[in-house]
Amino acid sequence: MKESGQKVLATNRQARHRYVLSDDIECGIVLTGSEVKSLRESNVQLTEAWASIRDGEVWLHGMHVAPYSHAQAHTGHDPTRDRKLLLHRHQIDRLRHRLQTERLTLVPTRLYLSDGKVKLTLAVGKGKNVVDKRQDIARRDSEREAARDIANARRGR
Repeated sequence: MKESGQKVLATNRQARHRYVLSDDIECGIVLTGSEVKSLRESNVQLTEAWASIRDGEVWLHGMHVAPYSHAQAHTGHDPTRDRKLLLHRHQIDRLRHRLQTERLTLVPTRLYLSDGKVKLTLAVGKGKNVVDKRQDIARRDSEREAARDIANARRGR
């Protein structure tokens, strides 16, 4: 029976902290059988992952897919190998041009199953400096404090 809908396998929560993200792109990913089985168990980490364009192809580096729990040692896979991403030629050319002219980075933000196929969402990101990160933290804290004050006022405290 074929699956329908989407099941999120992993998200890169650090990406929003480290980068200003824009332009999400959905792409396929080339995997081995044991990697897919391990992904279905959500044994994956995207935190240190990044993508690059090399020889006209997009490659994902640093994504850790733990070995499948029921696989034998000789039939398993390398957990941190580079994985090829599947995009159309015009998408790759557009990305290459943006990365070269604007000094941006390709950041994987989400890995999910869509109708039984593993998909990855890439975002184009510009690195934040320490001041930007501090401003984000201060803004988040002030919003949280304001929401807390409003909630307390509704309760009559």
